[in-house]
Amino acid sequence: MLLYELIIFDPQDPIFNPMWRQACYVMPLASRLGVCSSVYHWSVGVDSLYSAWTYELVSLSHIILCGLCILAGFWHWSNWDLDVFISTASGNLVLDLNRIFGIHLMLASLLCFGFGYAHLSGFSGPGMWTSDSFGLIGSVRPVKPFYSILGLGRFCYGAISAHHTVSGFLGLTISLWHLRSKPGPSLFKLLRISNIEAVLASSIAVVFYTTLVLASSMWYGSSSSGIELFGPSRYHWDNAYFSQDIERRINNSEFSLNARAWEQVPEKLILYDYLGCNPSKGGLFRSGPMNQGDGLVQNWLGHPSFEVGTLTLSVRRMPAFFETFPVLLIDKGGNLRADIPFRRGGSRFSIEQTQLTVYFSGGILSSTQYSTPSLIKNYARKAQFGSIFTFDRRALRSDGVFRTSSRGWYSFSHTSLGIIFIFGHLWHASRALFKQVWTGVSIRSMVQSEYGLNEKLGDTTTDTLSFI
Repeated sequence: MLLYELIIFDPQDPIFNPMWRQACYVMPLASRLGVCSSVYHWSVGVDSLYSAWTYELVSLSHIILCGLCILAGFWHWSNWDLDVFISTASGNLVLDLNRIFGIHLMLASLLCFGFGYAHLSGFSGPGMWTSDSFGLIGSVRPVKPFYSILGLGRFCYGAISAHHTVSGFLGLTISLWHLRSKPGPSLFKLLRISNIEAVLASSIAVVFYTTLVLASSMWYGSSSSGIELFGPSRYHWDNAYFSQDIERRINNSEFSLNARAWEQVPEKLILYDYLGCNPSKGGLFRSGPMNQGDGLVQNWLGHPSFEVGTLTLSVRRMPAFFETFPVLLIDKGGNLRADIPFRRGGSRFSIEQTQLTVYFSGGILSSTQYSTPSLIKNYARKAQFGSIFTFDRRALRSDGVFRTSSRGWYSFSHTSLGIIFIFGHLWHASRALFKQVWTGVSIRSMVQSEYGLNEKLGDTTTDTLSFI
């Protein structure tokens, strides 16, 4: 998948054509772990340096690792009965599932601990993708662990490395306990530890919990899902998050001219304050990247200021879940001053009647003023979407229908898989716990026929009655 995205990815314009508008799904995940450069000498981030781990090398290494895992799976499928553990009761070589669980937990805990302590902290790794709350200065940086309850929030980078370090250490301790001790016969029988389907049901429970947490943190936004990698969330638009920061920058600007102040606003912030970047605006069944909807962003026209006499008006922005919305121009007090009426006969605030004018600040139309009603209507309709851009719709044959970003597809896919895993967990858990009920098989006959409970299939030397 990463190799395919590298083929279709266009790195020429990281400001107006970022990876999340090109439907990149795996590249943002690789970038937030510290991979942000290519062998073709381009990178993402404000101060990213060329490193040995490039997108191409990561893709190649995962392909090789996947092949090795497939070969290992074939080998374990053929050699499933590995008597490599010494039984504490008999001294014979047996297949100890409890110790196998402890070994796998130890390996997973070591990986978790190393990822948090070494990779994320920068001790022997690049760190992770960090940025400010507005997604302007994102890059890969080392993250110092933050061991405090105050860091248990969605936007604390230090809590991520601290969580992996503590979880890895705790899992390592538990794995050593599982390697040295075994559950009693009652607990062994109650939890169906010998039943492989019970192990599968427990594993699915962990997976669906993780998928739902990941989907929630991605959709609502968190420090692990940066804006520059996955795009804005829908709540940025609903809460006017970027437009309020732009207004704050304009009010606190050192320039007296409004046009000069708008020219100092970062272009990334201008792009974020556009309805087409909202992941909830694109339907789930509209396949393709965002660029296939509205097109490739070419230029920012500027900020339109609509004026009636001495009053400055602003266009009421379209909510995220509306396909159409009336064009309403209101003043600072929220009073309606002009609109584009549905019926011309009963209109009182039409643009022709109010003699509205529009003045642009910043962008390619900076210091330009229009008073033609048809042009003002055109810019007023576009101002409903926030920032006004020009698009190239011929390059990708864009159809004008909004698409969602990689953030929307990530949240949707993980939510769907999480729901499927919930039903899978319930199904396999019920089969494991109540197998003798719905099959009508007694405990004695089940012991004699089911492999893995207390005996090996066909082995008449094992005493099974002592476990019943």
